[in-house]
Amino acid sequence: MSLSHPFSCILSEPWILTALTPGLPGAAGSLIVFSLISASQDDSAVSCSALCITEHRGGPPQVPQPRHSTELLLVQHSNASPSHSRSPAQKREVASRVPSEGLTRANFMVKILTKKKEYKDIFGGNGYADDSQPSGYCGPGNQLGSCHMQAGMSPLYSHPWKSPWYMNNAEASYDFSSNDPYPYPRYTDDWFNSHGTRCAGEVSAAANNNICGVGVAYGSKVAGIRMLDQPFMTDIIEASSISHMPQLIDIYSASWGPTDNGKTVDGPRELTLQAMADGVNKGRGGKGSIYVWASGDGGSYDDCNCDGYASSMWTISINSAINDGRTALYDESCSSTLASTFSNGRKRNPEAGVATTDLYGNCTLRHSGTSAAAPEAAGVFALALEANLGLTWRDMQHLTVLTSKRNQLHDEVHQWRRNGVGLEFNHLFGYGVLDAGAMVKMAKDWKTVPERFHCVGGSVQDPEKIPTTGKLVLTLTTDACEGKENFVRYLEHVQAVVTVNATRRGDLNINMTSPMGTKSILLSRRPRDDDAKVGFDKWPFMTTHTWGEDARGTWTLELGFVGSAPQKGVLKEWTLMLHGTQSAPYIDQVVRDYQSKLAMSKKEELEEELGEAVQRSLKSILGKD
Repeated sequence: MSLSHPFSCILSEPWILTALTPGLPGAAGSLIVFSLISASQDDSAVSCSALCITEHRGGPPQVPQPRHSTELLLVQHSNASPSHSRSPAQKREVASRVPSEGLTRANFMVKILTKKKEYKDIFGGNGYADDSQPSGYCGPGNQLGSCHMQAGMSPLYSHPWKSPWYMNNAEASYDFSSNDPYPYPRYTDDWFNSHGTRCAGEVSAAANNNICGVGVAYGSKVAGIRMLDQPFMTDIIEASSISHMPQLIDIYSASWGPTDNGKTVDGPRELTLQAMADGVNKGRGGKGSIYVWASGDGGSYDDCNCDGYASSMWTISINSAINDGRTALYDESCSSTLASTFSNGRKRNPEAGVATTDLYGNCTLRHSGTSAAAPEAAGVFALALEANLGLTWRDMQHLTVLTSKRNQLHDEVHQWRRNGVGLEFNHLFGYGVLDAGAMVKMAKDWKTVPERFHCVGGSVQDPEKIPTTGKLVLTLTTDACEGKENFVRYLEHVQAVVTVNATRRGDLNINMTSPMGTKSILLSRRPRDDDAKVGFDKWPFMTTHTWGEDARGTWTLELGFVGSAPQKGVLKEWTLMLHGTQSAPYIDQVVRDYQSKLAMSKKEELEEELGEAVQRSLKSILGKD
């Protein structure tokens, strides 16, 4: 396909990776990766510096009681700046997910692609794919592709080693900064402008290119969306970008979010929230757009539950692990992270990062951060969609929970724990590192999970003081709307919508414990957050750690202060939001490995089946006698 304006450009900062899937006309599906940038225009490139969105929400949102599986805007983030736009100088609001000073990297091997072989080549040397793609899945046969949403993308001709499908999806590309179909980047010698190009290569760099790394879905198409290269960012531009061409784009992978400075609390505004809701409700022909988000690079000073994008139940939040299985120094912990992929290491080696495409047709060995982790996950999800185009956005989250592996992942601070149904989780790694082979294998025979429902489990509206020492402990006992149309029996996501003020917000610690005893750290200490005025206003802290548990029973919320100086605070509101299914989510799935997470999650069902089989056998034996 010849293009008068080569736009196989990878948007520098905010951009979209598009993983096109089979069965749809033209470019059947997409994966979009967002990253942020600000810069002046140039005919050939785009720059990325953090631009922000500050549309004021207005009055308090209404919280309707939903009855069916349609995703509703039950809660809108209220921690927004009152200004209506963000200048590039307001970098604290939105930034790309690349760690800054003190970054160290170490070469590592990609294990998410196969259990049989470790490919050092994907992060340096002569990249190739060979049998690294599980069961031969790589994207081209099903027109998988990626669209990167940032401030610009490197032209196709500068990357001859990209696959023939690279940037071959003109229909799904657009420049929202200048309102034209050519999302050119601006070339500069900093990482901002190369950010989108690098993320795109992780997904779709060609196999056997003899130059650089191999993309996870190396046969994928790539489209570009330029959105952040203007003096300010608005809710309208952001919403338009993440909802662009939902009939062609399947996966939106975002490597940007509120600045990871340890003191920002921010998230999508009304239009962007509505765009996300429409995406999961209507995208991909009703199966739902898949949003992949980098969890953040604020390290131990930040908490990704303060990022309304990464902590949304409509996104799959991805953290990173380093070469030796430990957490990266920039990794943020939170209860909303679902899984992890590999990014870079801690050793003082300038070439110890992810090898991928770069500006000027170059290959970089220094791509890193959760910005690098999210596109890898997007590529894995593209392979899963190639195996089963019928997967819904919720199916992808269930597959992520069931096939991610702990392996040798080690967290020096947070222990690995098991929830009420036996699923192992961690506040940094989520449910483990992605296993592409296992996910593709399970995806092939996957049956869509049952309908999803939403229940307001209860609320506390009377103000309660948080003691200077000790903790404020509150409980809510709920039947999870049992007996009603929106009864939630098996949990997926749980939200604690909290309004709270404190003399120092950064010292506030919030934990929530489920009826089955699973403790989620909703908010950890953020030592750089000195806020004493705004607090959290109807902020939806989210946890995935109670996945599969029974929602009924008593929930406990604990609030206290962690720090050297005494603090005071008031909890004004706590609303418990339950999201999940009425029937067992895996009732239609076939268990092939009785040591698997799937078997563990179906323990009760399998025990019932075993009991019934024993009874039948006894009856048969007794009948013969």
